[in-house]
Amino acid sequence: MTMLYDLTVPAWQNGLKALSGELSKALAWGTDNGIGELQFAVARLAPDMFPLASQVRFSCIQALQPLVRLAGVTIPEFPGDATDFAGMQNQIASTLAFLDGVDPAALGDDMERTVSFDLPNGMIFDMSAFDYVRDWAQPQFAFHRTAAYAVLRHMGVPLGKADYVSYMMRHLRPGTAPAG
Repeated sequence: MTMLYDLTVPAWQNGLKALSGELSKALAWGTDNGIGELQFAVARLAPDMFPLASQVRFSCIQALQPLVRLAGVTIPEFPGDATDFAGMQNQIASTLAFLDGVDPAALGDDMERTVSFDLPNGMIFDMSAFDYVRDWAQPQFAFHRTAAYAVLRHMGVPLGKADYVSYMMRHLRPGTAPAG
């Protein structure tokens, strides 16, 4: 077991696959309800928040950036927001393909090693690898992943918790799903 890998990459894969499904559902719903792809791409929850296309791109980046800090790998870049669903799906597919190729051992298992990073505003953080994953990497991914879901809901797409955690269906005990 490689603890840092197990705490990160599979969760990001689950979240991105669910997000891809939500985008597919949104595209179909938008087509049926006269909401265009560009309307979705630029939709946001509040004037000072990033739009859907940015939230999707940031979700991908937040699933990749920790690999630089934890494993020293070079990651693909997403220089700009997609303008349509195909572009957003491509960013997710590229991220998933990269994550599929990550060597679990590359992240190591030293939970106490120091991870340092700086933000564009000049703030610098020093923390253990465990604290980095728990307090920074996972919350950053979750924030942008949840914001993308929330934008889609705000636009009227009929999504629910089952869409958000669609990956849980593989754990469902047979015969226990509600009827209907």
